[in-house]
Amino acid sequence: MPPDSSHSPPLRQWLHQQWQRWRGQSPGSAPAAALDDATRQRLAALPLPATAATAHSLLEQPLVVFDLETSGLNIHKDVVLAAGAVRIEQQSIVMGKPLECILRVEVPLHAESQLIHGLTQADLARGQEPHLALLELLEFGPDAIWLAYHAAFDHAMLQRAAAHWLGLDGARIPRPLDLAYLAPMLFPQHAKPQAGLDHWLQCFALDMPARHHAAADAFATAQIALIVLAQARQQGLHTWAQLADALAAWQRERAQKEQRDQQQVF
Repeated sequence: MPPDSSHSPPLRQWLHQQWQRWRGQSPGSAPAAALDDATRQRLAALPLPATAATAHSLLEQPLVVFDLETSGLNIHKDVVLAAGAVRIEQQSIVMGKPLECILRVEVPLHAESQLIHGLTQADLARGQEPHLALLELLEFGPDAIWLAYHAAFDHAMLQRAAAHWLGLDGARIPRPLDLAYLAPMLFPQHAKPQAGLDHWLQCFALDMPARHHAAADAFATAQIALIVLAQARQQGLHTWAQLADALAAWQRERAQKEQRDQQQVF
């Protein structure tokens, strides 16, 4: 249960921070309850996210390809540090409108994770207020289908951060399709277990000058997305509903095959 409010202020503040950490939230400068009226109005104006069932054709539907940098890989304890996103419109990456933001969060940065994302405490100190950065990300593509590589992780981290900083429930957070599954489904000849983004960049001979940087990773993922979606159309998948159904069937077949393989081992 939440800490007892009868404690002295310093102790009450400490207990409140421990309670937030236990819930998987990160103490910081602007919890959802403290949002100003202007931010609340922007939140109220956000439409429900587009879904495959309601989206236009693969050719017409705007897309947002996004990537998050986080303090680690624990979806219950780690936090979002930075976000990058690009839009795809009319089968082209919109070069003039990328999104890149660093969140001003007070968290320890471990050496192992810093080797990946390259962010420093000085970078975080110069960042945006977390609620404004996250709102800017959500406003970047309310009309779009969202894509990511290893989308389940990014979706979980975004959902948790938006719940804490903006007070949004899961229904208001776009559920991205996962290029980590779409790519091997449509290019089985290149499929590789546990393949990362670098594998597909190499397969498609795409240059990637700065990996593990949110905006650069989003741009790289968007390049892969264009190739994957072109392949989907060549295979007769012309709507997002068709693509989502094909992906669900492919994942079921994959799970059944893995189950059969395990049964044969035992």
